[in-house]
Amino acid sequence: EVQLQASGGGLVQPGGSLRLSCAASGFTFGRYDMSWIRQAPGKGPEWISSITYGGTRPYYAESVKGRFAITKDNAKNTLYLQMNNLKPEDTAVYYCATGGETTVKRDYWGQGTLVTVSS
Repeated sequence: EVQLQASGGGLVQPGGSLRLSCAASGFTFGRYDMSWIRQAPGKGPEWISSITYGGTRPYYAESVKGRFAITKDNAKNTLYLQMNNLKPEDTAVYYCATGGETTVKRDYWGQGTLVTVSS
């Protein structure tokens, strides 16, 4: 059974940090580019970051560049997103998924983890 289990969300004050994790199982994680995609309340999905299958080339949306860092540990079958200097507009459900920025049909999605940035 394929699983992408996202975790690490929560309530944080503006300027704070969180680290999201996405644990993969049931498929060959090391062969997939991976992405983080978020959906804010009342808005559509927004791609924010991806990384190549080997974990060597990260890509970021302008909205998070310089604040977020994506990493991929193929030995642990886990994707990470370090989020620093969080802003209220970062409030969203964060999903991990296979594929890169322009992937239209993603093979697998995680269940999402909620990040709330509020004082």
